Amino acid sequence: MSTLPVTTTQKKNPVNRILPPKPVQALIVIGSFTVLLYLIEVVDAAMSGRLDQFGIQPRTLGGLDGVLWAPLLHHGWAHLFANTLPVLLFGFLAMSNGVGQWVAVTVTVWLFSGLGVWLVGDAGTTVGASGIAFGWLAFLLVRGIFNRAFGQILVAVVLFLYWGSTLLGVLPGNPGVSWQGHLFGAIGGILAAWLVSMANRTTRSASSTPASAD
Repeated sequence: MSTLPVTTTQKKNPVNRILPPKPVQALIVIGSFTVLLYLIEVVDAAMSGRLDQFGIQPRTLGGLDGVLWAPLLHHGWAHLFANTLPVLLFGFLAMSNGVGQWVAVTVTVWLFSGLGVWLVGDAGTTVGASGIAFGWLAFLLVRGIFNRAFGQILVAVVLFLYWGSTLLGVLPGNPGVSWQGHLFGAIGGILAAWLVSMANRTTRSASSTPASAD
């Protein structure tokens, strides 16, 4: 019995992808999520905005479940319109390594953003998907650095040049804007990018270990 390395065909590292491997599927997923936001806003408008009460109410036990519902709700159509393009674009690009990973990233951002608002947010009710959008943007900005992928870094630079000013939304000073949700969403996105990069390195390390042949 001998131990010999098994030769495999080298393929481009999938973690360095810029666009989703199944773009149509990704468009359906993020498009469906966006349509859901609009349907909820239609119902909210018909109810004179009463759904907004299910948003995050900081430091109250009754407002803790708003962590789950707040990103689905908006303070009117202007609020939703402002979030639509970032949600569509950042959400689509964040699926570059598949829908499964995107779900994990989104859950991380969703919880970090919501819990951050609940812990340190201003009094009142907070709603809106902008915290999720900030998390996806942060994820896209740093994943290329963690993956050492030039293409992803280049996309991140373009995103930063176009939307970089929105990063000011993580700082206090704009009345009526939940900078806490933006800040903690961005932290969640960075954490998600780090966790994904660590998982990818572990996978690559395991796959590069020479196999045994009898």
